[in-house]
Amino acid sequence: MDAETRALVARALAEDRGTGDVTTEATVGEDVVAVARITQKAPGVLSGIAVAEEALRQSDPSVTFVRHAREGEWREGGPVLEAHGRARALLTAERTALNLLQRLSGVATLTARCVRELEGTGVRLLDTRKTTPGLRALEKAAVRAGGGHNHRAGLYDAVLIKENHIAAAGGIGETVRRARAAAPELPLEVEVRDEREIDEALAAGAPRLLLDNMDPEALAAAVARVAGRAELEASGGIGPASVRAHAVPGLDFISLGAVTHSAPALDLSMLVEVQP
Repeated sequence: MDAETRALVARALAEDRGTGDVTTEATVGEDVVAVARITQKAPGVLSGIAVAEEALRQSDPSVTFVRHAREGEWREGGPVLEAHGRARALLTAERTALNLLQRLSGVATLTARCVRELEGTGVRLLDTRKTTPGLRALEKAAVRAGGGHNHRAGLYDAVLIKENHIAAAGGIGETVRRARAAAPELPLEVEVRDEREIDEALAAGAPRLLLDNMDPEALAAAVARVAGRAELEASGGIGPASVRAHAVPGLDFISLGAVTHSAPALDLSMLVEVQP
């Protein structure tokens, strides 16, 4: 696990623990040993098991684990993880471990549901930058666990020209020219909203177009107009319930912010049992 993730887990534990777990310290002896069992209680895809382990390990460096599940597989439920260690430490880290695992598994599960909707269409599901601040890398890993694909990681690893950039630079052609001159090595995509902007982006040599807020009929017309001259991504106004309807033939990608910003947590629980 990378240092950034370990530090994130440490901050999450510190946020919850504060000056100390007063309930656990008042009621549980220092030498009590226990096993904590995490169970999946609803259908879905797990993501973040190693992150949950890290939360428990930071609370008790001597903890040992037995995994009963793998990430990236659809499961109807059942045992996920056993952790053997000091009861105080397991109880103190319980909520942090579950919060992270439930959140990431929720992202993976919603992604998997959307990927199922796209089966047979040839359209690939992408995430967006609409992620929880500080959790982007983990949430994007959860998207991959659910069978989706990652869009750019941030503002630094690809050029995505949107309407505000175009307005500020004075047109699509000029915006593309400036971006090519400044970052010729990076992938480039241009957001377009109508036929005129499609033609301008193609004339400027944009290799990929983001078709913004188009209904399925408009998307089909855009596919026909582009006729294979650029990759096509649909985004905006699309949710899990409508993703299939927007997967028109000839479209390459659908990007869906909902898989990260609106994913419900997967139902998981942790029970601690004292060991003799």
